[in-house]
Amino acid sequence: MHNAFLLQPEEELYLLKPSYSSIFFSLIIPLYNEEETVVALIDTIQRALGTQQQPWELIVVDDGSCDATVNTIQQKLLQSPLNARLIQLSRNYGQTAAMQAGIDESQGQYIVTMDGDLQNDPHDIPAMLQQLIDQDLDLLVGWRKNRQDALLLRKIPSLLANRLIGRISGLRLHDYGCSLKIYRAEIIKQIRLVGEMHRFIPLWVASVVPVSRIGEVPVRHHSRQFGQSKYGISRTIRVILDLMSVMFFQRYLMRPGHLFGSIGLLLGCIGSVMLTYLAIDKYILGHSIGTRPMLLIGVMCVLMSLQFLMTGIIAELITRTYLDSKNHKSYLIRRVYQHRRGQ
Repeated sequence: MHNAFLLQPEEELYLLKPSYSSIFFSLIIPLYNEEETVVALIDTIQRALGTQQQPWELIVVDDGSCDATVNTIQQKLLQSPLNARLIQLSRNYGQTAAMQAGIDESQGQYIVTMDGDLQNDPHDIPAMLQQLIDQDLDLLVGWRKNRQDALLLRKIPSLLANRLIGRISGLRLHDYGCSLKIYRAEIIKQIRLVGEMHRFIPLWVASVVPVSRIGEVPVRHHSRQFGQSKYGISRTIRVILDLMSVMFFQRYLMRPGHLFGSIGLLLGCIGSVMLTYLAIDKYILGHSIGTRPMLLIGVMCVLMSLQFLMTGIIAELITRTYLDSKNHKSYLIRRVYQHRRGQ
C-alpha cells in the first residue's frame, strides 16, 4: 500500500489560524435624515450591548443627511461610553454605498448591520452572534416574523419579492429585506456592494460559500417611532430589475464569454441551417431564392452570431483586466493546515 501521504507518528498537521483583530464585532448602522431617531438609537444600543465582555465597535455612517443628524450624533457620542466612529459621506449615495463604507472601515471579526430607525432591535444581536458561532455559519439573516409595517404597502410586496427571489435564485429565505444580519468579516469583505444590491447580500454570499453556511433566525421588529419610511411601492419594481442584474453577475461575472458565446452559437446554427437549406434549394432544385425572406434572416443570424462571439471575447478580456487590476482572487480560502515534522 502506498503510504507516502500518511502522517508518521512524529508528524502533525496544525491549523493555521488567521490573525484576527482584537475587536470582536463591528456594528454598522447607515443613517439618512434620522435626527429624531439617533438619540434613542444610541441609548438603545448602549442598553443592549453595553455589558458585552468582548471589545466591539459602533460605526455610524451618515449618508449625506440634510438635517441635523450629524450634529446630533456627534453630541450624543461625546456623552456615550461606546467605542464609536462616525463616517460622514460627502453626499447621499444610497444605503448600499453607506453600508459598504462601514464595512470597509470596520475592524471586527464579525460584522453586524442594522437599520437606524429602531425597527430592528439590538437586543437580538448577542444571541445571533452566539448562534452564528455555534452553528459555524458565515451569514445569519434576521427574519421579521411579526413584522410591524403596513400590510398593503410593505408586507405584501415584501412577501412577493422574497418568494420571487427565492424561486429564481434557489436560496429560499423568509426575509431578504431585513437589515439585521451578521457576517464573518472575511466573507463579506470579499464582496463589493454597488447600486442597490444590499437587498441581495445573501445571494452574493452564496456565490462564495455553500448555501448550508447561510442561516436565518426570527428577530423582533418594532413599529417606526419617528419620521417616515424611505421606501415605497416602487421599491418592488426596482427589486425585480436589480434581481436580474444580480443573477447575471452571479452566473456570468467570471465567464461572460459563456453567455455571449452560447447566444452566438445558437444564432450561428440557426443561420447556417437556413442558408444550407437555401443553397440546396437553389443549386440542386434550381429554385430562385433572391427574394425569399429566409435569405435575409439567415444572413442576419450569421452576422449577429459573429457579433455575439466577438462580444464574448471582449467581455472575457475586460473581466481578466479588471481582476488583474484589482488583484482580485477567484477563490476564497477558509482554512490552511500546516504540516510540521516533529522535532
